Amino acid sequence: MVPRINTIAFLGSYTPRQCGIATFTKHLRDAVAGSAEGLQTLVLAVDDNPQGHPYGPEVRFQLQVNRPEDYRTAAELLNIKQIDIFNLQHEFGIYGGRCGDLVLSFLRRLRMPIVTTLHTVLQGPSREQKAIIHELGRLSDRLVVMAERAVGMLHEVYDVPREKIVMIPHGIHDLPFTDSAFYKGQFGLDDRIVILTFGLLSPGKGIEVAIRALPQIIARHPEVMYMVVGATHPHIFRREGPAYLNSLERLAERLGVGEHVSFHHRYVSEDELAAWLSAADFYLTPYLGQAQITSGTLAYAMGAGKAVVSTPFRYAEEMLAEDRGRLFPFGDSQALAEAV
Repeated sequence: MVPRINTIAFLGSYTPRQCGIATFTKHLRDAVAGSAEGLQTLVLAVDDNPQGHPYGPEVRFQLQVNRPEDYRTAAELLNIKQIDIFNLQHEFGIYGGRCGDLVLSFLRRLRMPIVTTLHTVLQGPSREQKAIIHELGRLSDRLVVMAERAVGMLHEVYDVPREKIVMIPHGIHDLPFTDSAFYKGQFGLDDRIVILTFGLLSPGKGIEVAIRALPQIIARHPEVMYMVVGATHPHIFRREGPAYLNSLERLAERLGVGEHVSFHHRYVSEDELAAWLSAADFYLTPYLGQAQITSGTLAYAMGAGKAVVSTPFRYAEEMLAEDRGRLFPFGDSQALAEAV
């Protein structure tokens, strides 16, 4: 007889923190909470802001990222509450300690089954990164990844037993397939061909590559408008302020395409994001690095039925195989212009 699951706990960054993992954790918790009558959920939110965030009532404890005693207290809390299943959202950079190893000491204290969701699985990890993922595999009853390629990598690179690894595709928004013209009108983009990139801005996203491709694209299709929707990543903004955004705007002006690029430099609500996706004709991910094994933005765009053009990072290679989209080489503006 399968034991009844009454309470599930989650640890990760969490909304309203502006972070992709925070959004993912929120969506997962909401979906699980609504999946069965009587099922209880609670969230432990890891935070890099000493003032914290105005979390919802489902967040029962806030961990300051580099405070070891918070990890100990959080583990004690879960054990006392007799949680049935614990889910860890793991990404390098969101937990404290050496390469994020404070979360390992937390897991060792738990007295319940552990399911860990991995958002990054590197083909060529550092020694510390490899040790962290291997230990997560040892401590967890299951490891969840969102790409088939990650299953083999976990086993071959990190020596995680295959029977512990589960592939569950990235969730998507349930958007209706509607005429993009209706949503274009909301944004003043009537009669435009809309290319969209959204998400937190950082140099690794390759927005410069897209801007450099625009002169050739616009020469053939002068009605093209490139919409870049999303705020600068909070860590970058803390260090540099709006310098990165300003550099992108200067590049567009220098290339004479300033009137064909629009930056909506803020963190948008999910309803507004859905409207932007519905208005788009193409979705573009010009990322510069190959290692990324998961992309919520790419999954959302495909779920909305958009034509996708992307560099061949690992997740895109898998998702866009068999002519489900177009790939172009990293950093190659000429190839991007031809693909569009």
